[in-house]
Amino acid sequence: MSSRKLISFDWAMKRLLRSKANFEILEGFLSELTREEITILEILESESNKENKVDKFNRVDLKVKNEKNEIIIIEVQYERELDYLQRILYGTSRLITEHIEESEPYSKIVKVISVNILYFNLGQGEDYIYHGTTSFQGLHTHDELFLDKGQQALYGKEKIYKLFPEYYLIRINSFDNIAKNSLDEWVYFLKNEKIEDTFKAKGLQKAKEQLDMLKLSDDERIAYNRYVDNLHYQASMVESSYGVGKLEGREEERLYVAINLLDILDDATIAGKTGLPLEEVEKLRRNSKNQ
Repeated sequence: MSSRKLISFDWAMKRLLRSKANFEILEGFLSELTREEITILEILESESNKENKVDKFNRVDLKVKNEKNEIIIIEVQYERELDYLQRILYGTSRLITEHIEESEPYSKIVKVISVNILYFNLGQGEDYIYHGTTSFQGLHTHDELFLDKGQQALYGKEKIYKLFPEYYLIRINSFDNIAKNSLDEWVYFLKNEKIEDTFKAKGLQKAKEQLDMLKLSDDERIAYNRYVDNLHYQASMVESSYGVGKLEGREEERLYVAINLLDILDDATIAGKTGLPLEEVEKLRRNSKNQ
């Protein structure tokens, strides 16, 4: 039996996953990702509730608190952002400051986990899931610094990295559609909006039941299709803009190289090495003499 097309995860985050009845879906995803049993206590107010023209389709986020009083931000991002890493750093830093009172000691600083589902290519790397933590290494002994017994009792944590924000980057476009484990089954769903009958990952069967497009009302189906169409349109605009930008960048680079070769090579050789038209190189030489 073939798998049925399901509602996208980001749409579910906006409309369905905020319900306590569907916490099992989010708990399953987060448990598979973090390799810890996650129980969600509540959904907190998040940026995605403040829809505006820019973020309405570009970004969806959901903020939850688990049974350890840790805050987990789940964000779906479609549009390319060169400073994305700094933005998620800012987001976790802001959460930390928002969730501590002026009179509270630093030991009460909230633990933040940032989960980022990315539908654009971020950075360079061979994997499709990256996990970032903070650790301290000895400059001379190269050993790792650990919490002592008193600190462990104070913080309720065993390792230093558990005190600091953690980041998960899931690069959907880099996934090869081969589910080798239960976490991959989730990534397969996030990329293809399908759940195969053989998948056993936590939360997926509940997702398969609740995110069935056939369960949408007519109005909901129209709204969802409009949302998807807008995503496709935005993706096309981003791709077009990025392509033009790359072409413009290559042109500027060729002009820069040509100008630096004017005192060394003749016009025909410069044109051959840079790919610029001969008349363009001749124009550059005339301009340089007039300066």
